[in-house]
Amino acid sequence: PVKMLTMVSPGAQIDLLARSLAEALKDKLGQPMLVTNMPGGSHGSVMATELAAAKADGYTLGVAATAAFTYSPYFARTRYTVDDFTYLSLLGLNQSGIVCRPDRPWTTLKEAFAWARKEGKGLTYMFQGSDDRDAMSRIAAGEGVRLSLMPSAGGPSVISAVMGGHADLGHVGAILFDYVQGGRLKLLAASTPARLTLLPDVPTLREQGWDEAVEMYIVLVGPRNLPADVMERLNAALASLKNDQGFQTFIHEKLRMGPVDFGPEYAADYMKRTALRNAALAGEKAAAKK
Repeated sequence: PVKMLTMVSPGAQIDLLARSLAEALKDKLGQPMLVTNMPGGSHGSVMATELAAAKADGYTLGVAATAAFTYSPYFARTRYTVDDFTYLSLLGLNQSGIVCRPDRPWTTLKEAFAWARKEGKGLTYMFQGSDDRDAMSRIAAGEGVRLSLMPSAGGPSVISAVMGGHADLGHVGAILFDYVQGGRLKLLAASTPARLTLLPDVPTLREQGWDEAVEMYIVLVGPRNLPADVMERLNAALASLKNDQGFQTFIHEKLRMGPVDFGPEYAADYMKRTALRNAALAGEKAAAKK
């Protein structure tokens, strides 16, 4: 069987996507697919480490957030680099945003920082990963507002803290839709490169004046130097999934992920560009410490 690694625990959004993909590829490749959960590390670096060491024969693949490969090697200690993998296709964009309680006197994140500055108060922010933590820290520094950082144990813990008044702001993935549409949370900014598909009226971080985004793309990846015949079979299977209405509906309607361009050329280009940007940011951060 083909082993498909995931960076999350069973039942998480990426795990559900990996299992749906495994089921679809099983028929197209004529091979049984075994999903293996390997959570842990910086943005899934535990899983990425295992995948980097796997034999390059197509029998070990991974489904993970792109940050495991484009972010973690520059901001955490990893035993791999972005060049140690074959990027087969982006699968979806995990939509996310910055939320607060509905009774807060702000409608955008820009207003929240303006309010804090005017009142001479700091803001408490609950983050999910080092990328959204660092982005919000840079924004707060530029706005001249003190930001107290609180780590989380995932989206549900962020929601509980924000709704309970323990955190002023929090970063949440696609589960925010139910809470925002139900009036239990307020979305202040889409943290993704584009506005959220189900809440298109709320501007992104970039649209509010900051050159920041939390790009939680999900990618199918294999070890470096996959053989040409293996790549040919995998690319053909993925090309058919691009037009598989059932699979695409599951991604966009069930998981509520944003659309992406399928195929290795788009994945490789995105990973290269993003890694270069994060390498530059890491260099600036190191220089600032000296």
